[in-house]
Amino acid sequence: MGKHLETEQKYDAAADFILPDLSGLEGRTKAAGRQRHYLSATYFDTEELDLIKNRITLRRRVGGPDEGWHLKLPVRKDTRQEVRTPLSGGDTGSVPAQLAAQVQEVTAGRPLHPIAILDTERTVVTLTGKAGEPLAEVADDLVTATRLDQPGAEPMRWREIEVEVAEGAKVGGLLEAAGQALREAGARPSASASKLGRLLGTG
Repeated sequence: MGKHLETEQKYDAAADFILPDLSGLEGRTKAAGRQRHYLSATYFDTEELDLIKNRITLRRRVGGPDEGWHLKLPVRKDTRQEVRTPLSGGDTGSVPAQLAAQVQEVTAGRPLHPIAILDTERTVVTLTGKAGEPLAEVADDLVTATRLDQPGAEPMRWREIEVEVAEGAKVGGLLEAAGQALREAGARPSASASKLGRLLGTG
């Protein structure tokens, strides 16, 4: 089981949004290459949506460099603690016991089951410092989201940009500078704290 703090900001973007060149932010960043990933995540919660009501998300994701089970717990604004276990920790319909145990006070024994599937086409640009050290990742996401409790419902589709601080990086005002550049290009701060919250309408 691995743990790390995730600090990120999210922005909504129109389909024709053009990601600006984020080189030179604070006079120090370089935008390194683009990588594309195809991600598919199954989200779990109780019938009463106890997790998302407490700003917790639990998913099983395949694809990308960090595929596995991810439990995200709120810490403070823009920051969550992410707990990861490998895909082998549970099957497609069963949450790993060690993750279920961490949310048992919230779920109060109510069973966890799949509630949504989110498929994401992600393009990642890495922002590096003068010495080439990673400072942040900018993910341009095209999302297709389907609720499993509404058979036959049309999927929701949207585009969002995430700016996430690299683990252990000293970024100073980089998040704010990147956010300003994105807003000037036409993006706007997301009204939802998570993709799942947007799909479910819980914020």
